[in-house]
Amino acid sequence: MSTWYYSDAQRNRLGPVAAADLAQLHDNGQLAPEVLVWREGMPDWKPWREVMDEVLGRGPAASNRATFAVAGADAPPTASGNPYEVVERAAPPASPYAAPRATVGQSTDWHGGGEVVYAGFWKRAAATFIDGFAIGLVGVVVQMLLMGVFFGGVAAFGSDPSSMFSSGAGIVGIALVYLIPIAMQVVYYAAMHASASQATLGKLAVGIKVTDASGHRIGFWHGVGRYFATWLSALILCIGYVMAAFTDQKRALHDMVASTLVVDRWAFTAQPERQRRELGTVTIVVLALGGLLVVGYFVLIGVAIALAGMAG
Repeated sequence: MSTWYYSDAQRNRLGPVAAADLAQLHDNGQLAPEVLVWREGMPDWKPWREVMDEVLGRGPAASNRATFAVAGADAPPTASGNPYEVVERAAPPASPYAAPRATVGQSTDWHGGGEVVYAGFWKRAAATFIDGFAIGLVGVVVQMLLMGVFFGGVAAFGSDPSSMFSSGAGIVGIALVYLIPIAMQVVYYAAMHASASQATLGKLAVGIKVTDASGHRIGFWHGVGRYFATWLSALILCIGYVMAAFTDQKRALHDMVASTLVVDRWAFTAQPERQRRELGTVTIVVLALGGLLVVGYFVLIGVAIALAGMAG
């Protein structure tokens, strides 16, 4: 008897289930053509579209459907009784789980061949605004705490704060006050881009993610390199960021340097039809708030200059 396993877009392996259960999932529209499936005897995982005829009774193996329908009856039930619950039990020796190239975690991350919607400039700008506000706020708080600890320690030992700037310990302390918030940013962006979501909080909010040039998830150190590449985009008057509005794949300068792409969250998955080209409500709201803050900032500067002129 044979049992079937299948995967979902969240990198989970599910099963074992009978062929009749796969047929029911297909009839309910729950099995996309690109979903990967496997049974004992198959050399590797295959897309559902390639084996559906066998399971649905339209192929040469249709005569085996009755056998498949009772397959898995002797398998240990899950705690919830749900046959589609994610299982972590050891795979059969012949399962491709045992081969490094065939783990579902690797296979379900990426699906090629579908349309790819690249994240445009305005979505990226909204995500940057959210991330900048979140990590900037945390960074300011941490920096203030570090400065309080530093100067508090100086006062506790009865030292002159001004003299600490000329000493080795003082220079190291001041350096840490500024370097630790930067290190936090590096870890935040690199870890989030290398995570299962492939996105920071800002990118999650607007529905986009970061991939490598082939659409796969990047690693942590790749993310570190990409973060420092953003400094290049900022140093040239932020022109590197603006490039995302004009390049064919909506790539900023740091994307070109780091060989990355920023795409819709559903790109390179089994459901590319869920991608959206429109900005979306979150993006529009964030851009509107950001615009108001920028306008308000320049208005305040103008008022300050005008008052200074009147006082002079």
